[in-house]
Amino acid sequence: MQDRLSALDASFLYMEDPVTPMHVGGVAVFERPSTGFDYPDVLALIGQRLGYLPRYRQRVLSVPGHLARPVWVDDVDFDLNYHVRRSALPGPGTDDQLFDLVARLVSRPLALERPLWEVYYVEGLSDDRVALVTKTHQAVVDGTGTIELGQLILDDVAAEAEEFEDTWTPRRQPSRTQLVLDAVSETVQRPTELVNTAVVAAKDAVATVGKVTEAVSGVAATLRSVARPAPEGPLNAPVSGGRMFSVVRTRLEDFRKVRAEHGGTVNDVVLAVVAGALREWLLSRGSALTSDSTVRALVPLAVSDADTEFSSAGLVGNEVAAYLVDLPVGEPNAVLRLQHIGHAMTAHLDSGRSVAARTLLKVGGFAPATLHSLGARAANSFSGRFFNLVITNSPGPQVPLYAGPARMAEMFPVLPLAKNQVLAIGVTSYHGGVYFGLNGDRKAVYDVDLLGGMIEEALEELRGADW
Repeated sequence: MQDRLSALDASFLYMEDPVTPMHVGGVAVFERPSTGFDYPDVLALIGQRLGYLPRYRQRVLSVPGHLARPVWVDDVDFDLNYHVRRSALPGPGTDDQLFDLVARLVSRPLALERPLWEVYYVEGLSDDRVALVTKTHQAVVDGTGTIELGQLILDDVAAEAEEFEDTWTPRRQPSRTQLVLDAVSETVQRPTELVNTAVVAAKDAVATVGKVTEAVSGVAATLRSVARPAPEGPLNAPVSGGRMFSVVRTRLEDFRKVRAEHGGTVNDVVLAVVAGALREWLLSRGSALTSDSTVRALVPLAVSDADTEFSSAGLVGNEVAAYLVDLPVGEPNAVLRLQHIGHAMTAHLDSGRSVAARTLLKVGGFAPATLHSLGARAANSFSGRFFNLVITNSPGPQVPLYAGPARMAEMFPVLPLAKNQVLAIGVTSYHGGVYFGLNGDRKAVYDVDLLGGMIEEALEELRGADW
């Protein structure tokens, strides 16, 4: 039998269109060592590691007549140079130039006739830095059989890149006749499969309102709120083909100080900071806020399977649950906003299934890359009617990591936009820093840089709050 896409994986392909590509991205900035870290080094490093990720050399092949979901097949024309690309910034190589490039890159859909990932080696950054920009389709990363490429190429020690000989041999692609025969055989064994395939093909892959739990391929998205539509506002608008990408750099110590002073968790503080920034942003847009005004965020969080220990090799046996949190943007007091959010998140902590940050840090490699991908999968498993934006927050290691000999200085996640949702925020902590990546629609959130500055101001407001 063929390696068929799961219903959830297939849904990401069916939901994709030219203005809402379904890939998750990341921007990692590296300090170039004196020994060099050039494009051939990156090519060799990724080539060495691909043997651990067979999915990265496979492409999606549709079944004639849509008799069944598509299948994964080896790409007989796989070309590593196509997927690992070289780019350069013109002088002076500023961060703003880099993030403008990132916005353009992430707005372009991946080619469906090739393996669904790309890496861009970006040189020309000031201070002798380079960047790796990754794009990986949500159909690829399931957290069990396949992790995000960024998790695989980073190590906790520096090492020189080595030349490698690619001995991989692709398996022969199945014929159209074989695809049809396999589909018919599966339909005979499981008659409901044909109905399910038709439903997915009709783009009805999300759960119905009455079904509040969706668990497919080991990834669960659990709706923790009353099934009512999200509040209306400027965050829900038609998405264009353009993107604006902005970043915010903060220090983990500041979030820990706020937590120690006012209680809650670091994640609660992150959400309170975003709530404070959204409040000021909405006011700058002329929105009329009342004391009851909220913005509903879908917040994916790692949860543990009651019957399975957390795996340090991956996320096997564990889930990412999507929690709906009403951010109290109508509340003018920063500490009260934090307390409201802490109360809302208590149900997750009381469930006994929450995964502590220190446990997530045991996952091999740079786990946030995979966790952000799983968070996006969980978010896109549900109808956008129920939330205004997605916020993922994943703790990373507090020690330096390296790609070959190059030390990673900072990392920013880039989450995809869903239909009629014009802002997504990814947050990652790493080596004492907390890094925000804000992906906004170019027309609807043209002032995403302004929102980024308001995140810094909201953190300062909480740090100075006296309660």
